[in-house]
Amino acid sequence: MLRVQQVTKRYSNHLAVDRVSFEMPDNAIMGLLGPNGAGKSTLLRMITTITMPDSGQIFFDGEPLARHHISEIGYMPEERGLYKKMKVGEHLIFLARLKGLSPAEARKAVRAWMEKFGILDWWNKKIQELSKGMQQKIQFIATVVHRPKLLIFDEPFSGLDPINTNLIKDEILQLHREGTGVIFSTHRMEQVEELCDYVVLINEGHNILEGRVQDIKEAHKKHIFEINYTGQIASTTLQRLDVVERQEGRLVVHLPHDTSGNTLLRTIVNEPIEIISFREIYPSFNEIFIDLVEEKVAS
Repeated sequence: MLRVQQVTKRYSNHLAVDRVSFEMPDNAIMGLLGPNGAGKSTLLRMITTITMPDSGQIFFDGEPLARHHISEIGYMPEERGLYKKMKVGEHLIFLARLKGLSPAEARKAVRAWMEKFGILDWWNKKIQELSKGMQQKIQFIATVVHRPKLLIFDEPFSGLDPINTNLIKDEILQLHREGTGVIFSTHRMEQVEELCDYVVLINEGHNILEGRVQDIKEAHKKHIFEINYTGQIASTTLQRLDVVERQEGRLVVHLPHDTSGNTLLRTIVNEPIEIISFREIYPSFNEIFIDLVEEKVAS
């Protein structure tokens, strides 16, 4: 759906994006990860043609990205862009018209989304009368109302309470099930880890990691296993293990890379314990990111 090829963007003396390349699989939920200032928002502005790259090229659906593709993209920026004095209904219709919907199509689509969210009585309220969370819902509707092929969200859950976060999250997942591609841009790596199946990780304008979530976790796992149990494990058995953490009824153990979890189970199977759960602990994306940045600094 989206291919970014050696894209670079400079602002005065600041190199915001430096030869970034990645390919977004069709119908993926892709996370664009990185700390604040990594170049994520600059990259999104180029994908949405708000600004153009100094060099490199972006392809959308196999074609060089052009202005006419904007009607097929929905973008919710981190800095919300609603007109405070406009009424909710007319504002959403206005934004839907900008995306190519006819007046009748725009009114029908806006009404359907407002009914879905239970906010039809907001129709004649001015944007400035709404709370930040309410405005966030309106911004979300404006982003999806024209049913784009690709949705891009820059810090979409900022300012939302847990109930409204789940509401927006569920709608995004439903749109994805219906065939829409989704990009999440955030520095909150645990959010993307929960939602995404593909990630691109950037730092200081460079992409330093790309791939499927499970493949990346598998490649960076540290062979650490957790056992929850009842009973007691003999101290002589514990001495033979590389124990990372030990609590009442919980043991975390590091194994050599050429040793499987079955070896650990065989070591403790004769102990007078009942195993409640056994699992391999995979690193979080936050841990993976820190490791990669530290490796880069060290090299």
